[in-house]
Amino acid sequence: MTRKESLQKMRVTLVRRRDALRKALAGDLSLLRELHQQKTGDPLDAAADTVQDELNSQLVEVESRELTAIEEAIEKFDAGTYGDCEDCGKPIPLNRLRAIPYASDCIDCRRAAERGTDSASAAVPWNRIFDMTEADTV
Repeated sequence: MTRKESLQKMRVTLVRRRDALRKALAGDLSLLRELHQQKTGDPLDAAADTVQDELNSQLVEVESRELTAIEEAIEKFDAGTYGDCEDCGKPIPLNRLRAIPYASDCIDCRRAAERGTDSASAAVPWNRIFDMTEADTV
């Protein structure tokens, strides 16, 4: 299968996931509205409702972020830039896109961003064991 065909399959996966997330978010938001309208007289029930409300809010936040990333990936696909690293411009490996279909950067650039360095210094694969200099070990 060519890269183009693989990317096309990923677009289908992204659209399906987007649609599923939209439905899930609609249900989660509806549930949150219902919980806010219910009044409980027992302090323990109220505390449990508060905890559940917080968990539901966090779930909605995570799903919303994923939905936004997926919608951006679909827009990139339509613009012809899907699968290209936003930082270095190189093609993102298919294995990375299979794992995270809405990835916007390659592994080297992601690692560089996490370390707070530029992508040029990330050309050498990052390895914590070999990151230390001799001065660090003395």
